Amino acid sequence: MKKFILTAVMLVTSIISTVAFAQQKTIVQTAIDAGNFTTLVTAVKAAGLVDTLNGQTKFTVFAPTDEAFAKVDPATLESLLKPENKSQLAQVLTYHVLAGSVMARDAYDLNAAATVNGQRLDLDFRGDSLRVGDAQIVVTDIPCSNGVIHVIDAVLIPELNAIPATAQAAGQFNTLVAAVGAAGLAEVLGSEGPFTVFAPTDEAFSNLPKGTVETLLRPENKQDLVDILKYHVIAGRVYAGAAVKAGKATTLLGRSVDIGLMASGVTVNNAKVVAKNIETTNGVIHVIDAVLIPGVMSRSAAMDVLASAISAGAPVYNSGNHGQCCKLYMDAMESIVAAGVDNADERTMKMVSATIRMAEGTHDPMERAWVLRRGIDSLYGSLSLPRVMKPQFKK
Repeated sequence: MKKFILTAVMLVTSIISTVAFAQQKTIVQTAIDAGNFTTLVTAVKAAGLVDTLNGQTKFTVFAPTDEAFAKVDPATLESLLKPENKSQLAQVLTYHVLAGSVMARDAYDLNAAATVNGQRLDLDFRGDSLRVGDAQIVVTDIPCSNGVIHVIDAVLIPELNAIPATAQAAGQFNTLVAAVGAAGLAEVLGSEGPFTVFAPTDEAFSNLPKGTVETLLRPENKQDLVDILKYHVIAGRVYAGAAVKAGKATTLLGRSVDIGLMASGVTVNNAKVVAKNIETTNGVIHVIDAVLIPGVMSRSAAMDVLASAISAGAPVYNSGNHGQCCKLYMDAMESIVAAGVDNADERTMKMVSATIRMAEGTHDPMERAWVLRRGIDSLYGSLSLPRVMKPQFKK
């Protein structure tokens, strides 16, 4: 009898939940029926986002009211609604959207959240005045069949320029912008990415030895310039907090930089981060006060590092301490990535980075040790081949 009653209660609860869900409307339909989101709905239609926000995927929408849109410059709004600006309108609207259904109580401990736009949005749900970016949340937790709506009193505007345009507009990266152009990297850094750029200011470039910049900008020294610039870029959108937590990052050059937190602030190698987390449409910029120059390890020094790692790691492995062996091997490989090797070709350095990634993805210590050992043996063999002289940049 008790079992029957329990089953009946569960069935009724399930029916009530199903009916309640069926009564909920999609995000778009909820906004339409509310009556005070007319401009938002018009914008969603113009951006071609109706099907997305009417689908089964869960979203959280910070929805500006008509009153909020009335605060926007009419010319700006009119321009965004034009068909030729559909992409920019979509960027603005998706800056108001988070993936998943995030209720107000779930956001209490969050300082920021990644939007569907890709850029990060600051959150403050701790006080009496709930805020998201520069807007105040006036109503929370409006349930929809495919997510939740929080009503806000202002339109949130993301950064609408990619990395090169953002740097150029800042006015303090003239040398960097010129160098990126001379190296042929403007198209890359303007692509979808995302990328994280440690951007030296004009003052940072002026602190290099006299004539260095002029020499690097010459066509015959393009590859050296490309290498230096790639050393300032890492793949992905990495904010300062995550970078410090990681401690290091592999650059597009294939060599890593050390990231730390000192009393004076965040550092990258020997450079200080003087401004951080500058958003762009395709990544983030951290401003630094010095140009990062890739260090270079001689071939013989790199081979000595590898030989020492094998000498120390092999007996440790044979004694059964596979984890310690992995650490010895990994430290050797990472030190070579961090410093670079004199005249090592790009294929060799990519092989080292690939070995490290493979090892990090191998959970069994014994197998991980062998992944690293095979990589060390391959690298040692590559470095022992006859050296091909690489011409230095010409003065």
